[in-house]
Parts: sequence; structure tokens; C-alpha cells
Amino acid sequence: MVMAAQEKSPQSSRERSLVLWFDEVGIDDIPLVGGKNASLGEMIQQLTGKGVSVPMGFATTAYAYRYFIETAGIENKLRRLFADLDVEDVNNLRERGKQARALLLHTPFPGELRNAIAKAYEQLCSRYGTDVNVAVRSSATAEDLPDASFAGQQETYLNVQSVQSVLESCHKCFASLFTDRAISYRHTKGFDHFAVALSVGVQKMVRSDLAASGVMFSIDTETGFKNAALITAAYGLGENIVQGAVNPDEYLVFKPTLKQGFRPIVEKRLGTKEFKLICDDGGCKITKQERVTLSEQKQYALTDEEILQLARWTCIIEDHYSEVRGTYTPMDIEWAKDGETNELFIVQARPETVQSQKRNNILRSYHLQEKGIVLTKGRSVGEAIGQGKVHVILDPHKIDQFRNGEVLVTNKTDPDWEPIMKKASAIVTNAGGRTCHAAIIARELGIPAIVGCGNATDVLKTSQIVTVSCAEGEEGRVYAGLLPFEVKEVTLENLPRTRTKIMMNVGNPEEAFSLAAIPNDGVGLARLEFIIANHIKVHPLALIKFDELKDADVKAQIAEMTVRYKNKSEFFVDKLAQGMGKIAAAFYPNPVVVRMSDFKSNEYANLLGGRQFEPEEENPMLSWRGASRYYDERYRDAFALECQALKRVRDEMGLTNVIPMIPFCRTPEEGKKVLAQMAKHGLSRYQAQPGNEIAQAQPGNEGLQVYVMCELPSNVILADEFSEVFDGFSIGSNDLTQLTLGLDRDSALVAHIFDERNVAVKRMVEMAIASAKRNNRKIGICGQAPSDYPEFARFLVELGIDSISLNPDSVLKTLLDVAQVEGVS
Repeated sequence: MVMAAQEKSPQSSRERSLVLWFDEVGIDDIPLVGGKNASLGEMIQQLTGKGVSVPMGFATTAYAYRYFIETAGIENKLRRLFADLDVEDVNNLRERGKQARALLLHTPFPGELRNAIAKAYEQLCSRYGTDVNVAVRSSATAEDLPDASFAGQQETYLNVQSVQSVLESCHKCFASLFTDRAISYRHTKGFDHFAVALSVGVQKMVRSDLAASGVMFSIDTETGFKNAALITAAYGLGENIVQGAVNPDEYLVFKPTLKQGFRPIVEKRLGTKEFKLICDDGGCKITKQERVTLSEQKQYALTDEEILQLARWTCIIEDHYSEVRGTYTPMDIEWAKDGETNELFIVQARPETVQSQKRNNILRSYHLQEKGIVLTKGRSVGEAIGQGKVHVILDPHKIDQFRNGEVLVTNKTDPDWEPIMKKASAIVTNAGGRTCHAAIIARELGIPAIVGCGNATDVLKTSQIVTVSCAEGEEGRVYAGLLPFEVKEVTLENLPRTRTKIMMNVGNPEEAFSLAAIPNDGVGLARLEFIIANHIKVHPLALIKFDELKDADVKAQIAEMTVRYKNKSEFFVDKLAQGMGKIAAAFYPNPVVVRMSDFKSNEYANLLGGRQFEPEEENPMLSWRGASRYYDERYRDAFALECQALKRVRDEMGLTNVIPMIPFCRTPEEGKKVLAQMAKHGLSRYQAQPGNEIAQAQPGNEGLQVYVMCELPSNVILADEFSEVFDGFSIGSNDLTQLTLGLDRDSALVAHIFDERNVAVKRMVEMAIASAKRNNRKIGICGQAPSDYPEFARFLVELGIDSISLNPDSVLKTLLDVAQVEGVS
């Protein structure tokens, strides 16, 4: 193809140019071409050389818009029209917006402007081919600002072809400066309607209708966790994701180790992706919705390599804008994949406007004080709780019926719903993902929302009283009735730094990013049981020996769950690595001590397919659990899967802050057998030098350290011998209390005797700490006692314990208690 260079405008005439090419403008040119177009120009000029691909195009200027308004004498008519504007009155707003748009649409473009747009489009055609398809997007001069996105307020037109169609689309974009939603948004944000001008971007169309598209953020949108890139993807054109018409795939990538050359995809969540927006027949001039086949729905829309490529671009874009602005600037980015060339492109980038504006010195948390009947579930947006009467609205023309404080329930929202969204106590939708319109606006307004429920408009009824909870992780729940809850605010300024490391017990990967905001020194106990029971749900041997399963129903369920995996065992490794990796990423570079699986045989049996492989034991608490399983020929193949997952987290994701810990290890000889099994799977323990264990455990050191739970009397009595096998200890006060006092902690009959503060238990703890210190081994505690009993935590500090790992709700209080004992402030 002959590549014709576009004509560029001399610098002296830029301010009075009707059209400017993207490579003529940069981020400082928002007053000239609006936020969207200025950003596209910035990336083309500054980031193309770093590998970021952005389609070329041109922009009509703000001067062109004002030239149109002034030559036609429209402004005075608009001012008279808006003299009695009331954005709180939906009918008033709707009527004024309709008249304003009609005024602009019925006023022809000046000939000079028509000619400038036509000439630029013809030059674009000479570069890409006759009647090239383009995307025509609005770009306001008060848009994509760090504290106001204006996302979706004006119109976009896709797959536009021919000079006449481009002119018509540009004209519609000009009129869309006065959509109801844009008028309302400007009023809410305090912008003068007549001080804002509109630029239009005309950009080479990426044929994502033949592939996929989506939105990505350089920050976790719900928690504000800065080190993750969130990517969403669905088939077809990107409007479906933005409008919340589909539930997209979601991927999380850990940025710090990605920049080091690793492949840290710490979460992949499959969306339903039921429909795709594609070009209709006849030259791709109009679009239509097409149902996605079931086989495609069950596959991810992106390959791992494409996920990583987009994440790298996210880092490059965020780093560049942060440098340009002189402050950390998380970004909201739209991408598209061209189905004709299989190339990825960035089609928009703007500053993220919610998490970046929050105060980081205040930790606000919501807690339900009791649970109730769950009516529906979906993806939580934010971390708050809302309550009120349900109002189901399916027709946007009936939004004027909505009242302040109600819970808005609908299929999906688009910018036309915004005038009432700000009145809602909560928002619940059938469709959409974390980057859909409802989610974006709910975050901006600080309103809890649950999206992608699927059945919300069926199960929730108008006037029904509900509690909408986004405070329980990534899954949001709508409960029947008004449930009591509390809101806690903690100031994080001037907290003391203690000698004793204050760590956290974390089991649920979905809570990890949120919990990481609590001041901490890492994770002292990450339980694999939660990931296996809630995310995998299948017994590992049922995957390894899938063909030998006797229960046909169980086999069918496992086949459905693992449909994307040729090797069923890979399902276990993949899910476990992602869960482990997400917790490790959340607290990186602080250490994350991961306890290998410690189910009892009856608990293993409850996993799908487990009953075929588990014995029936009289006392599972004291039988085949922990270390004794790992080297046993009846289970070691299953333990191998845990080792593979751990190796993937450390070697492929680069999360070397993970330290595995072996539970219920009865003898040093057992410990050696477990280490031998780990070594077979590439996890050879690093032989730390005495006196330098903590330094060796720091991230960046490739050597693997292995800890052991100190929860049996034998672990205490033989602490010197265990010190030769393992690099550190973590006291498990629950089991240590049980076995020191000779009772079953699950028995109600002797529950009154169970007390970690018993003198015998405290003496065992004292011996364990002294032995570890004598052998230059790290020792901490991860049991329940320090969370429940402040006096027990003080006892540990006085003995010189290295770390205390607590339940998250006890961290700040215990930190202050420890500081008092240590005499620091």
C-alpha cells in the first residue's frame, strides 16, 4: 500500500486550525482537542517507540466547534434554553437536552469545516485504503481530567465509512455535548456548559468485531491496590463491556514482577460473554448483537501472552503519565484486538478518577454484624454496604419514578441513567463486569453496587427491603431485610514501628488486596485449605485419577469444571497457583508464609471425588494429616500438585516472598522426607547460614526457605533437631494447646478447659521461643490466641518472639499494645 503522509499544521496556526492530526498533539493540548484526543496524540508521539500500538487519526479542534457555534449564532439560543434548567427534575432535564441537541443537529456545518473534515478523511483513506472504516469519538475539553473522567457522556460512532458518513457522525458528536447525562454531569462537577467545547476524534477502526476488546486499569478498581493491572475482555466491539451488556473475562497481573520479566497472571476469571457486538452485513456500516457459541463462552477471550502484552502496555502508559504529571497517575485504558491482523491496539487512555482521589491516610471498613437470606449474588463494586427499598426499572424512560435512597435494580445502565444513579443507596444489575458503566459510575459516586447477578430483576421486587453488601470480598450479596452493620474509620498516620513483626492470617485471596491496606509486615499464615475448598473444590487425586472415578455424577461434574484443561491435574495447579499468587502479590515484598494443605481425612473426603480416596478414621484430628500425607505413596502424587503450584508462583510469577510451611510434622525424620519430596519437584531448600536467616528470606533471594508449624509437643521438645531441618517455626497455639492439655478442641464437653493461657501451654511456648533463638531460627505465632487475648500477645513480646500473625481485625489494636510493651511510639 502507498503510504501518503498527512499534511501537518504549522505551529503558528494550530490555535485556529479546524483539524489537527494525532501526531501533532500531546497531553498539553486538551484545550485544543479535548482529553481523549490529546491522550491519543501523546501516546502516538511518546509511546510508539516503546512498543505501544495506537491507530492513527485526526481531530476536529475546539476552535472548530466554537467556529460552528459562533457563525450560526447558537450560543444565545442555548443560554435562553438553559435559563430554567433543573437537573434534579428528570423531565425538565430531558426536555432541555432534547431541544439543545435538535438545535445543533438542524444547524448545518460551515463549508470550511465540512471541507477540512472531508480532506482529512481522504488523507486517512490514502494511508489505509479507500473508504477506510473509522471510529468517530467525542472528546470534550473538560474530559479525562484526573478528578473528572466525563467517560461516556458524549457519543461514539463505530465502523463509519465514507466522507458523508464521517461528516454526519461528527455533527452528531457535536450535538452530544448536550446529552441529558452530559448536562447533568457538568452541573454536578461544577463546569460551565458554555466554557466546554467539543473536539471529535476520527481514528482508523480496529476490527475488534472479528476478535475481542475490553477495558483495563493500572490499579485494582475496588481496593485501590496499586500493584495490579486489571484487564477485562469480551468478544466483539468494546461497547458491550462499557455499557455492561455482557459479563466479561477478568484478568489480574502483578506489575512489579512483570517489569522484572516474569509472567505474574495472579487471577483469571471467566466471564459469560453471551453476546458480541459485530459489524452487520453490507460494508460494516451498522452493528448488531450476535450470540456467542457455548464453546467460545467457555474459553478465555485472550491468550496468556496477550494478557501479559496488554499489562506491559498498561505499565508503560501509567509510568509515562505519572512522569508527565509529576505524580502517581493510575490509568483507565481501552484496548482492541484486530481480527484481520491479530494485532492489539490501545484506543483510549485517561487518568483513573476514583481510587486516585481517595485519602490514603484513612482506612474505612464496613462489617455486617449478622448474615441473612441471600437473594442474589454478583461482582461487588466498592467495599461499602447500602440498604433501602428496591425499585426495579427496566425502561430508561421511567427513571423519573425513582426516589432518593432507593436501591436501583435493572438489567444494565448506560450514561442516560446517571441523573438517578446518584440518588440510589445501592445499585444492582443483571449484566456487567467490574469495568462496565454501572460499576464506573457507582465507584465515582461512592455507592455500593453489585453487577452481573444474572437474575436480579427476577428475584428482587419493587418495595422489597434489602441490604446490599460489597464488604465480603469480590462476591457481592443482596440480603433480605435491613441487617445491622458497622463502619469503622482508622487514621493510619503516625503508627509506631515495632521490633516484633505484626503479620496477618489470610485465607481468602479475594480479600487480599483489601487487607493489604492495613499496616502489616506480611502474612504469617496463608491457608491453602480455603483456596482448595472454595476455588478448586475437587480432591486432587480425583483429578490425577480421573479415568478411574467410579461415581458417574462426580465424574461429570469434574469434567464440566475442568473443560478448558486437557490435563485435569493442571486445573488444580492453575487455580492453586493463582490463589497463592494473589495473596503473595498483595503483600509483596513482605514475606508470605503459606501453610501447605492441612485438611483432615474427613475434610478431604468432602471435596468432590474425595470419598473414593480417603479412609474413614476414628479421630481424623490426630491421624493422617499434614506432613505424614506428603511422602506417603497413597497421597504424594497429590502433594506434588501443591509443589508444582508453589514453584509456578515463585519461578514464573517471580513471587519469591512466598515461604512454604509444613503442618503437623511429628518428627525431624518426617520433615526430611517431606523436603525430599519437595526437592523432586524443583523446590530444594536453601541452606541458610546461622544468624542470617531473616536476611536470606527477603524477596529477591532465589533460595527457598521452608518453615514448620510448631504445634506438637514433639516440635518443642525436639526444637534443636527440627532447627537442623527447617529454617523457621510458627507456633500453632490451637493444636499446641489441644495436645499439651490432652483434649479434643472440637468437643463441647471439654471446651471449658481449652485455654492458651494455661500455664502448661505458656511454658511450652516459652521453651519453643528459647530453642529457636538458641538455634538462630526465626519464630512467630499464627494461632488464635494473640487475636483473642491481648495479655497473651504481651507475653509473647516479652519473650522476644520475632512475629505475631493476627486476624485482620486485631492487627491495629495489637500493634498499639505491642508498641506499648516495647516502649516505642
